[in-house]
Amino acid sequence: MPGNCEAATRRTEGQERGEGAAFVLSRGVVTLFAVACGAAVANVYFSQPLLVTMGHDLAMSPALVGSVVTLTHVGYGLGLFFLVPLGDMADRRRLIVAQLLLLVLALAVVAAARTAAILLAGMAVTGLLAVVTQTLVAFAASLAPAAQRGRVVGLVTSGVVIGILLARTASGLMADLAGWRSVYLASASLTALLALVLYRVLPRHGEAPPTTLSYGQLLRSTITLFARERLLRLRALFGLLVFAAFSTLWSSVALPLSEAPYFMSHSAIGALGLIGVAGALAATVAGRLNDRGLSRRTTGIALALLAASWLPLAFTRSSLWALFVGVILLDLAVQAVHVTNQTLIYALHPDAGSRLIGGYMVFYSIGSATGAIAATSLYTVAGWGAVCALGAAFSCLGLVLWACTRHATPRTRCQPWP
Repeated sequence: MPGNCEAATRRTEGQERGEGAAFVLSRGVVTLFAVACGAAVANVYFSQPLLVTMGHDLAMSPALVGSVVTLTHVGYGLGLFFLVPLGDMADRRRLIVAQLLLLVLALAVVAAARTAAILLAGMAVTGLLAVVTQTLVAFAASLAPAAQRGRVVGLVTSGVVIGILLARTASGLMADLAGWRSVYLASASLTALLALVLYRVLPRHGEAPPTTLSYGQLLRSTITLFARERLLRLRALFGLLVFAAFSTLWSSVALPLSEAPYFMSHSAIGALGLIGVAGALAATVAGRLNDRGLSRRTTGIALALLAASWLPLAFTRSSLWALFVGVILLDLAVQAVHVTNQTLIYALHPDAGSRLIGGYMVFYSIGSATGAIAATSLYTVAGWGAVCALGAAFSCLGLVLWACTRHATPRTRCQPWP
C-alpha cells in the first residue's frame, strides 16, 4: 500500500523535523559528533600498548595484566545492551553528557590507581561508559534529514574508526613521554571538555517524545526487534564477520612486524594505524552511496575488497608496501559495510534507533573478540599465513552471505516501533 507507506514516511520526517526544528546539523556539528565518538571509543583501546608498563608499575602477574583488556571489552559489551537503549527513553543530550562526566571519573580512577583491583575496576567501568559512542551515532542519525542520513552516519562513524586506529599510536607516544597515567589524565581532560561543548551545542528533545516503555520493556524490545526484523539479523551477521576480519588483522599484525626481518618498535607498529586512517576516511563515500539507494551494491563491492585485501596482506613478511595496500583496502571495506549497516538498520524504526544500533553493536563486539582470540592463538601454532587464511575465510563467508541474500529485498518498514 504505497499511500500508507508515504504517509508514514511523512510522519516520521515530521517528527525528525520537530526534534531539531530550531537546530541545524551543520558540518561543524557533524565533525563534533565524530570527534566525540572517536575520543570515547579510544578509551577501550588505550591500554593495549601499555600492558607491560602497567604490570610492572602495579606488580601484576601476566595473567592479571591480560585481564585489563578483557574487562574493558566485557564492560563495553554490557554497556551496549544495558546502556545504549536508554537513548530511546531519555533525553539523549542529557544522557550523553551524564555518561561523559561519569567517564571522566572512571578515567581519573584509572590514572590514580595504586592497586591492581582499583585499576581493573576502573577499566571495566571505562568500557561500560565508552558506549556513549553508540548513543552519539544514534543521535546524529536522528538529527540528519532522511536524504542525508547515510552521509552523516558515514562521517560520524569515520570518527569511531579513526579513534580505534589511532588509540594505540597516541597512547604509546604519550606513555613514552610522560608515563602511562598521563594517557588517562589527558583523556579525562578531553572528555570533560567535550561534555561541556556537547551540552551547549546539542538540542533538547522537541516534539518527538521518548518512548514510554519501562526499562525492562525497553531491553526486551531490543530482543524482539531482532526476532521480527530479518534485515537487522542479516546486517548484524555482516557486522560480526567484517569485524572478525578487522580484528584478525589488527590484533596480530604486531607479531610478524616485531620479528625478522623488520624488528619494528612498538611506536613504529602503532604508527601503522595512520595508514588505516586513509582507508577509513575514503569510506565516507559509502554514506553518500547509501543516500542514492546503492546499499546492496556498496555492500557487495566492499565485501569483495575485504576478501581481496588478504592477498597483499599475505606478503607482509616480504614487503611493507603489500602490507600498506592490504591495510587500506581492509579498512576501506570494513568501514563501508559498517556505515551501510547502520544506515539501513536505523531506517527500520527511527524511534527505536538506540536499541537497533546497540543490538547491532553487540554482534560487532562478538566478531571483534572472536577474531582477536582466534588470530593470536593461530599465529602461535601456524604463523602469519594461517592468520591471513583465517581473515580471508571470515571475509569470503561474508561475501557468500551477501551473494545468497542480495535478491531478497526486505519489506519496507513504515510503522513506528513498538
